[in-house]
Amino acid sequence: MRKFAKGDIAAATEAAGFTDVATHINTGNVRLTTAMRSRARIESALEAAYAERAGFDVPTIVFDQSELRQVAAEAEELNAARPDLERHYLFLLKTEPAADRVAALLAKEQAADTVVVRGRVAHVLLGPGYQQGTVDPAGVEKALGVVATNRNYNVVTTLARKWC
Repeated sequence: MRKFAKGDIAAATEAAGFTDVATHINTGNVRLTTAMRSRARIESALEAAYAERAGFDVPTIVFDQSELRQVAAEAEELNAARPDLERHYLFLLKTEPAADRVAALLAKEQAADTVVVRGRVAHVLLGPGYQQGTVDPAGVEKALGVVATNRNYNVVTTLARKWC
């Protein structure tokens, strides 16, 4: 199993020239400051630094503070609308998925599991009986055809409160 400890993540981020670096437990989430304005350039710089430090590719997905704040607010809204939720995973996507991929994933929904895609985030909402549902949380990234990382509701909302 490949591991990239938070101390190594912080060191690699700083070595790449980013400042005000902070990590959140061992989630792989990093807060940083940079003069770069291009999300693609930031991701590329971080991926190069992480690959050098870790010895393997580390796909990187960047959300700025306003985007993270919005993602957390949407997550809270979706949670409030579904008091029966047992699990809420957020798939943070490198790019927006193609409409046909989203439609195919949404076609698998049923009462126990729902997917809501908003921009570069797919919310997987799992209610009672989700173990027998048709949406496979582990297969969301593949189904959407984009690079993704997932976090649970608590991590995303905690990060937004802490860093935004």
